[in-house]
This record gives sequence, structure tokens and C-alpha cells, in this order.
Amino acid sequence: MKLLSLIRRNCKIYFKEKGLFFSSLIAPLILFFLFVAFLGDVYRDSLMSILPEGAEVSSRLVEGFAGGWLLSSLLAVSAVSIAFTANMVMVQDKVTDRFSDFAVSPVSQSTLALSYYLSTALVTLMVCCAALAVGFVYLAIVGWYLSVSDVFFILLDLIVLVLFGTALSSIVCRFLKSQGGITAVEAIVSASYGFLCGAYMPISELAKGIANTLMFVPGTYGTSLLHEHFMGGAIDEIGARFSEEYTEAMRGGFDCTLDFFGKSVPEWTCFLVISLSVAALVGVYVLLCAAPWKKKKQ
Repeated sequence: MKLLSLIRRNCKIYFKEKGLFFSSLIAPLILFFLFVAFLGDVYRDSLMSILPEGAEVSSRLVEGFAGGWLLSSLLAVSAVSIAFTANMVMVQDKVTDRFSDFAVSPVSQSTLALSYYLSTALVTLMVCCAALAVGFVYLAIVGWYLSVSDVFFILLDLIVLVLFGTALSSIVCRFLKSQGGITAVEAIVSASYGFLCGAYMPISELAKGIANTLMFVPGTYGTSLLHEHFMGGAIDEIGARFSEEYTEAMRGGFDCTLDFFGKSVPEWTCFLVISLSVAALVGVYVLLCAAPWKKKKQ
């Protein structure tokens, strides 16, 4: 009951702060429209450039392919960046010294830490699902090539990435003591994480050394899962007209299949890597929370 009450309290504070809620919700939508307006042509041209000479595909198939890339990239970044915004509640409690009140209440430190993690994950998932709903409507209009299993795995990928982003933001926010600090960190994460996880540009197009380095970023594997489940149907539709080798080359070229030092990374391995990363980050967060939130005055 105490845990549920704290989770409810954290969520209420977040949604009560209209600035936090709308900035979290509007940010991925603005990013989505910027992707469509400015990067859509880039991915359409990339697809057309690798098609065999004289090959023709419908505009709806091209749009479905490009839309799948844009949405998978958007959600991969949002699952992490929104988690930092949602964790503002923890930082605000530090700024207002609410931890002093919690210290004299019958609430254990572990319960308090878990409430921040779960409430942040819940809020982040809600905002990401809202963005995902808009994305599904967009794909239904321009080109829908998702199966029922694709939709299921997209939701599963999103949940795991939200848990990953929440764990990462919880660790970072554990050391922040001002709203300015979390705002600065959020800006840095929003600007850089998309490049680190291969969301903004296919890793296969980067220099070999950089590409190999990014393979050690756990988020890269979660992004690859989203790419595969958003774009797999469109790639299969395109590949059905050509050879199987061509289909596999497309998957590698657009990060649906990752290359780890010359070896192809299967889908189950990507899921295992991101899942183990979540477990490891949560473990670090638990160890950090073993230390007092606020030292008692002597």
C-alpha cells in the first residue's frame, strides 16, 4: 500500500506540473514531424539508391519503409530522453528537501527508491505509447506493413527500452541536486543519445571504428529491435521481388541486423543484451540507494 501510494503521489506531481507533462508529450511529436519533414526524403532516397537498376516499387511501400525507420528511431530516443524528464520528480524532492519528511515517516528507503523507479517508468511508457499511437495512425495512412506479431514485439521492445531508460536516468538523477542540472542532462541526452544508439543514422554508414565502438552501447541493440519490427514487413515485401541475399543486405544496411566485428547479431541476442543491461543498471541503482538519501545532522 505504501509503495502504491508513493507511485500515485509521484505520478500526480508529474501530471500536475503542466510544463513537465506537455514538454514530455510534445517533444517526441515535434521530433516526429521534424523527421517526416526533413529526414523522410533522406531515407526514401537511401532506399531507392540501393534498389536494382530499373526496379520499381510502389510509393506506399517506400513510405511504409521510411515511416518505419522514422518511428523506430523516434521511440528509441524518446524511451530514454523522456525518462530523464519524468525523473524530475525525484530531483524536485531533493530541492524542496522532502527527503527529510520521508526520513521521519514509516517509509523504508528501498520503498521510496522503488516508487521513483516505477512511477518514472509508468509515466515514460504512457508518453511513449501516446507517441506510438500517433505513429501507427501515420503508418496506416502512408503505408502499413506491420503484422500482429510485429505490433506485439514493438510494444515489448518499447517496454524494455523504457525500463532501460528509466534505470539509466535514475542512476544519473541520484547525483543531481538541482532542476537546472536535470534540465542540462536531459538536453545533452536528447541531443547525443540518438547518434550513440544508431537512431539518427545507420551504423553501417559510419566509419568502421565508430561503428564497432557503438556496438558496446546497450541502447544500440534496442534500437535495432525496433528497426526490425517496424521495417521488417516492408523489407520482406521489397525483398520478395528480388533475391534473399538482397533482403539480408537491406537488413544489414539499415541496422535491422547488426554486425559485431564481422559477425551477424541475431534478434534474440539483441533482446538478451538490452535485458541484461536493464538488470545491471537496476542493480547499480539498488546499490546507490543503499546509501542514505540525505545524511542526518549530527
